Amino acid sequence: MPARYVEKQIFTFLSELQIFAVLAVKTIRRIFSRPFYYREFISQLDKIGVGSLFICCLTGLFTGMVMALQALIQLKPFAATSYVGGMVAVTMIKELGPVLSSLMVAGRVGSAITAELGTMVVTEQVDAMRVEGTDIIKRLVTSRLKAMLIAMPLLAVVTDTVAIGGGYLIASGYHISPLMYWKSLPQFMKLQDLFEALAKPAFFGFLIAMISCHVGLRVSGGAEGVGVAVKRTVVVASVFILVSDFFITKIFIVFR
Repeated sequence: MPARYVEKQIFTFLSELQIFAVLAVKTIRRIFSRPFYYREFISQLDKIGVGSLFICCLTGLFTGMVMALQALIQLKPFAATSYVGGMVAVTMIKELGPVLSSLMVAGRVGSAITAELGTMVVTEQVDAMRVEGTDIIKRLVTSRLKAMLIAMPLLAVVTDTVAIGGGYLIASGYHISPLMYWKSLPQFMKLQDLFEALAKPAFFGFLIAMISCHVGLRVSGGAEGVGVAVKRTVVVASVFILVSDFFITKIFIVFR
């Protein structure tokens, strides 16, 4: 019995992965083909980017503040508090900024996309579009993916910037001069780190958009099914973000 259960779970996972991969390939192929649905794209960009600014700023501010606080406590016995700015910057820009902003967007936007598409499926709006000859992937998925690919790197940059500013607020309370704080940033950072800081959120945004659309378009079971799909999207997207972060970091270390 356990062997059959495990076999069934593996088969289900591989089947879902195949369907997800097919959807992702079809979506990427349709990004540069007409029609472009500019109005839908701008609407999604506003929902994803502008709508997530507050939560990303709040996350970045308090993360940067607590990181600076911990760094000051750890560096003070070694008289190395002048490096607190660089430590906050390198940790936020390379790791915490992209990951935390992506997790916030996965919870806020990914769930909303799944709920929206799932509602359209259970109310047969998607079937009506297919009857009219509308390309569902082009109409519903591509615009959301393009908006996410643009919004996520920008949100990560905002999160990093606010975090570094929040770290400075704490550092100034410990009599760290502004020149000393900001001068330590380039000592810890390299050009490749900035590229990594943009590549990670772009890939995370791809995962969020595709997972939320994949789950949303496969909703069944009415309103209860929509709720289950929303929960599944947040969990799966969050797990994939954390797992892929390790492998992306490993790749950048190898090619450093």
